[in-house]
Amino acid sequence: MNTLIVYSTKYGCTEKCAELLSKKLIGKVDIINLKKVSYIDISKYEKIIIGGSIYIGKIQKEVTEFCSKNLDKLKEKRIGLFICGMQEGEIINNEFNQNFNSEIIKITDAKEHFGGEFNFNKMNFMEKIIVKKISKVTSSKSNILEDNIRKFAQVMNAN
Repeated sequence: MNTLIVYSTKYGCTEKCAELLSKKLIGKVDIINLKKVSYIDISKYEKIIIGGSIYIGKIQKEVTEFCSKNLDKLKEKRIGLFICGMQEGEIINNEFNQNFNSEIIKITDAKEHFGGEFNFNKMNFMEKIIVKKISKVTSSKSNILEDNIRKFAQVMNAN
C-alpha cells in the first residue's frame, strides 16, 4: 500500500517527524515538502498523511492550501493529520481544530501532536525574543514525542 506524507516546516522539526514516521510505516512511503513541490498526483496513494508546524497559532499556508485544493480526492483516501508545536493539552487540541478544515478532520483515521522544538540557531532576533518572552525558554529545546509518532503509525498501518 502506497503512503504519501506531505508537510511544511519552518525550522525542520516537522521534516524530522515526517522522517521518523516514514520509518514506522509499512509499504512504500513518499515524503514531500509542500514548500518545494507545487503539484502532487495523489491518485497513486491509498494513504495520505498531512503535517505542519504551528507558529503563533497558525499552520503553514502550504498545508491549508493542499488540504483545500485536494479535499474531494482526500475524501477517497485514508487520512492522517499531525502537527508539531511546543504547546500541550487543550491548547494544542484547539490549534489542531483551528488549523485543519472540519471536513478533513471528520474523515481522518489518525490525528496526533508530535511535539516540537525551539531551534534558536535557526531563529531570527525577533523570533528569539518572542519565544523567550512567551515560552520562558532561553535556549534550543527539543520535545519530539516519539511515542505519539509510534501510535500514529500503528493506526495508519492497520487495514
